[in-house]
Amino acid sequence: MKQTGSKEISVVFYQRNYLVDKWRQLVNKTELEALFIELGAELAPLGFDFRCVDEGDISMDIRGYGDLLNSIRLRCPGHGIGNMCLGHVIGASNNLSLTEDIRRGVNRVCFAPETIEPQGSDKVVCHNCGCGC
Repeated sequence: MKQTGSKEISVVFYQRNYLVDKWRQLVNKTELEALFIELGAELAPLGFDFRCVDEGDISMDIRGYGDLLNSIRLRCPGHGIGNMCLGHVIGASNNLSLTEDIRRGVNRVCFAPETIEPQGSDKVVCHNCGCGC
């Protein structure tokens, strides 16, 4: 149920083609479902309408953790966030924990969108994925 004056925030999952199987193991659907229930309950009283969306038309190859972060998009038009990848929003991942990184990204979009580097910026973001960048 959408509240009057609420801001919609969506976590969007692109389809993933895992080229390295170890990254598939970081996607724990049970943990993610529990996280989304928690986020929905936490954000609703603050005026946010939280949604989780599977985007079946777009597919990404996953070679590392950075690709995994890039396959998850955050949208919050009310805060000027159209379709940013999670990696762009959070920068480096501290623990390579997808649930922790999604929570961090959602909180940043909701409560500190002014701290997110604008789309198209030339800032290089390291996702701490072990790729050596």
